[in-house]
Amino acid sequence: MTSQANHRLIEVAPRTLSRRSVLRGLGTIVALPWLEAMRPTRLLTAAERPVELPLRMGFIYVPNGKHMAEWTPTIDGVGYEMPRTLGIVERHREDFNLLSGLTLDGAFAHGDGPGDHARSVASFLTGAHPYKTDGADIRNGVSIDQVVAQAVGSKTRFASLELGLEPSAGAGRCDSGYSCVYTSNLSWRTPTSPMAKEIDPGGVFDRLFGDRTTRDSVQVKNIRDKYRMSVLDFVLEDAQQLNRRLGAEDRRKLDEYLYSVRDVEKRLVGSEKLRLGEDGVPDYPRPAGIPRKMKDHGELMLDMMTLALQTDSTRVVTFMVANAGSNRGYPEVGVAEGHHDCSHHGKSQEKQQKVATIDRFHVGLFGYLLDRMSQVREGERTLLDNSMIVYGSGISDGDRHNHDDLPVVIAGQAGGRLTTGRHVRYPNRTPLCNLYLWMARQMGLEASSFGDSTEPLPNLSRNS
Repeated sequence: MTSQANHRLIEVAPRTLSRRSVLRGLGTIVALPWLEAMRPTRLLTAAERPVELPLRMGFIYVPNGKHMAEWTPTIDGVGYEMPRTLGIVERHREDFNLLSGLTLDGAFAHGDGPGDHARSVASFLTGAHPYKTDGADIRNGVSIDQVVAQAVGSKTRFASLELGLEPSAGAGRCDSGYSCVYTSNLSWRTPTSPMAKEIDPGGVFDRLFGDRTTRDSVQVKNIRDKYRMSVLDFVLEDAQQLNRRLGAEDRRKLDEYLYSVRDVEKRLVGSEKLRLGEDGVPDYPRPAGIPRKMKDHGELMLDMMTLALQTDSTRVVTFMVANAGSNRGYPEVGVAEGHHDCSHHGKSQEKQQKVATIDRFHVGLFGYLLDRMSQVREGERTLLDNSMIVYGSGISDGDRHNHDDLPVVIAGQAGGRLTTGRHVRYPNRTPLCNLYLWMARQMGLEASSFGDSTEPLPNLSRNS
């Protein structure tokens, strides 16, 4: 089957490729990564000059806090001894800052009693104190990812992507009188409208590479599945046509990108799937079609995140490793007990070490994302350099349920705006929203405040 797409490449000026160029085929669209051919070939006027490479923003949330004794360095600044939990990403020491002292005030009880897990995720990106209810009258705040998406989302195919490994809930009672909506949704478009996350890597792949403007998408997917074809089979003619226009470096870069797309496809098809009720599987409900192993599932979803950012399909992504209060076990790393149960350790050394083992597993997934993003070249920098990726939790110690001195990392150099490789300690009770205000300004928003912010977080910018 041919792509029937001899004329499909977006028209561009001679020798210059548009940043919006795509490969098209029947019911298929493959956005391109940044290529050297996208640089202007002549001196442009101010009106013609394209904007610099886009800045991306991402958030990765993990539940139940951390074993903080193996998370927090003993000294500040550069040259700190990497704590054991973060040792698994030692190779990326110069790619991130570890931030201590940040606080999520909206997650504290403020007279509402128990429910710290629900509040920890509901307020993590909103800074708001969620209204305590297990009914339909939910009320939270707008999350920072959606504030930014509303400002920059018109420049990309998707204003934002919401990803995760456990499904979002639309109702139910989950945590001491709080709705399951609060515990399972990180992103909020309005105070009453959470953004449900996609947990099926195949579904995300189809969104990224399906042409939503045609009626052929479903038919093409059926053909692809039946004949085991790749999305690349449908854009072959466009790819060959483009290849003839590129220099050697861009041909190599395009070949690497298309290889990574095909590799993800193969893993989607070949990964062992988890079926509900299968013998030997822990009693933890998972939808059919999701990879059986959490590591495989997480890495595929992080590949989708990388592809989405690499192709400028979106500039804003959230990713929930697990829902608030998640009690899934981690037999892959030798912890059969539930994560939430272990986090209520009561100072038990055995339970604390099991939490630390789970922590390292989560950080390993984060490291996988840093690996993938740092391998994507964008001019003189990498995709990771041109991004801001926050990793953290709305709880510090799971046994205490405290929301101050949170475990937070920010990775990437924000397009050269961020000085990395440091442990930066702030006075305790410094609002986490100060970090978000700083990030929003880097994304081009003229924001004066967000949540309970008091100022943009200092000691991040190269000129601060």
